[in-house]
Amino acid sequence: MKRILFFILLLGLSVKGYSQSEFNSKFKAIPPVDTKFKSKKVKPPVVEPPKVVAPEVAKKPNPSPPIEKPSTISMIPKNEFINPGDAIRDKLNKKDEQPEGIVYRRNQNLGDFKTTSVTAKVLYRDAAYVDGDQIRVYLNDSVIQYQVNLDSNFQGFEIQLVKGFNKIDFEALNQGSSGPNTAEFKVYDDKGALISASQWNLATGFKATLVLTKE
Repeated sequence: MKRILFFILLLGLSVKGYSQSEFNSKFKAIPPVDTKFKSKKVKPPVVEPPKVVAPEVAKKPNPSPPIEKPSTISMIPKNEFINPGDAIRDKLNKKDEQPEGIVYRRNQNLGDFKTTSVTAKVLYRDAAYVDGDQIRVYLNDSVIQYQVNLDSNFQGFEIQLVKGFNKIDFEALNQGSSGPNTAEFKVYDDKGALISASQWNLATGFKATLVLTKE
């Protein structure tokens, strides 16, 4: 029995040695695979940027040139102490430069003025040099001064004002020696305050009308 076991053991060892030598003679080691990734350098394609076309912008209209204001500076020396009444006098002194019958052959409205005064004082005189101008005065269409010769000094009348309208008409009876009929007048209330001051320039037969409205 021992011999049989020895024989089996010997046979097993011989088979094991043979198989190891056979395996060692046929086995070849496989070299490891290089796992490193080699990237290829690839040049990116050249892409041309799209052409940008600027949108058309409407042209602004040319601004109008600024309008220059007329200069108020005068190179002509002026008298700073001039009397305001002199301007009226000088204007009236030029009356014979106007063609007769073109400007003055019409009635003239001297204005409508409101007042609470009980009375009114009306003064008048020849505004230019005295040349024989004559007038007729009406109050509410009734004659109160039939014929007045205008001179260089103020003269006039005082009237009692009625409630409502008080119409005063100055009618030119002639045009003096140099035409037209010219006068400067002033109207004062019962306290001496000036209501109106103006002038008329009339051809013969025409009227200058002033209305005082008593409130």
